[in-house]
Amino acid sequence: MTQSRPKLKRAISGVGFFALAFGSMIGVGWITTLNQWFLKAGPGGAIIAFSAGGILILLIGLCYAELTSMFPVTGGEVAYSYRAFGTSKAFLIGWFLTFGYLSVSAFEAVSIGIVLTYLFPQLETLPLYTVRGSTVYASHLGLGFIFTAAITWINYLGVHFAMRAQIFLTGMLIVSTLFFVASGIIGGHTRNLNPLLISPSLASNLEGILSVFVMAPFWFVGFDTIAQASEERVRGQRVQLLGYYIILSIVGSAVFYILVMIAVGMASPWQTIVQQKLPTAAAFESAFESTAIVNLVLLTGVIGLLTSWNGFFIAGTRVLFALGRAKIIDKRWGQVHHRHGTPSSAILVSGLITTLAACLGKGALIAFVNVGSFCIAIAFFGVSLSLIRLRTTAPELSRPYRLPAAKLIALSAMAGSVFILAAMLVPWSPASLSWPLEWVILIAVTASGIVVWIRGGKTRRQISETERTRLVLEHHSED
Repeated sequence: MTQSRPKLKRAISGVGFFALAFGSMIGVGWITTLNQWFLKAGPGGAIIAFSAGGILILLIGLCYAELTSMFPVTGGEVAYSYRAFGTSKAFLIGWFLTFGYLSVSAFEAVSIGIVLTYLFPQLETLPLYTVRGSTVYASHLGLGFIFTAAITWINYLGVHFAMRAQIFLTGMLIVSTLFFVASGIIGGHTRNLNPLLISPSLASNLEGILSVFVMAPFWFVGFDTIAQASEERVRGQRVQLLGYYIILSIVGSAVFYILVMIAVGMASPWQTIVQQKLPTAAAFESAFESTAIVNLVLLTGVIGLLTSWNGFFIAGTRVLFALGRAKIIDKRWGQVHHRHGTPSSAILVSGLITTLAACLGKGALIAFVNVGSFCIAIAFFGVSLSLIRLRTTAPELSRPYRLPAAKLIALSAMAGSVFILAAMLVPWSPASLSWPLEWVILIAVTASGIVVWIRGGKTRRQISETERTRLVLEHHSED
């Protein structure tokens, strides 16, 4: 018997797709962890690392541009890897990608308390415990829980609510960023950027640049939220435009990060701010002695936090939904709310996971970054490999956005992804995952994936692969 295919509401416009991607890519890391970039590589080294990371992500984004226009269906990478390699590979890519998205969600849940405490110091009360030497406060947990509940509720009510908020907040983000970046560059001085690198030693500088470069998947991920939500585009939205939105969002975010680093470095001597909790705010506070400009920076950070959080929450829930709808895992993950048209089960579970992860506090921020980058790099490798495979095995498929020199670009993207994965696994690498927290998180993600795969065995056997293909790809040819 043919299975009914759960459908999500189609409510995302072209502006919505750009806001979803660009807003997701910015986040709040440029406020909370910019000191780590400068400490590891210096402002010049950090700019080099982000430029190289941006180029790598652009190569990966070009692969997405072709595949997203070919298969504009919910779950993105799940569909590409399923069509290229089958069920088990689709689950592998989808599971690690889901954690990559939820690690960003957890990062934002922790960061909201840190940013708001800078504005309202009295919020740093009621210490509970420490993680990696950082105190977790009850007030910070409360803020994380409240905002997680709000994000979960907005997404539960419908994508049109979530997208209205995303478009409005992204517009505010762009305007406020332009203002404070211009203030930092015009009111600052290039001498504050010196020394551009952390050491006279070439080896030390390369190590520092590598340590920042391997974070690129975490800081630049977000363009692929377009792939996750492509099935929810408004009717009449041309699928080839999705590829252009992906490219535009990557270029825009790379420019954003580089301009912010230049503005912060010029506003105040960078060595004086790297020990501060919020180095970006500290730089402008030192340079201008103006509460207004500092508050603007922090407001921009809060806006970026919310756009990133909302975007990745949408993306993560869509991957889980796609796996459930295809009956690759328990079919309950693929349920759609009868009235709101949202993946209700996936949304509630994602909200719960974010809440639990937020309990690790500030001490886990870099762990979320590193393990999230590792998981996202696995997905990027899978997408690049899927493009190469489909160019060989399915050349007849319609490609509304056809990538020039596709195999060369895909091979370059694969090589970059493998380089990041290797750098994070090799024990003697300066960018290797640290023990115990980062390895424990990665092991937990892997173990939970094995459990979910095993428990989904009965569900997978309920339908044929022909029927699963329809559930995954049915709408890929719709206008």
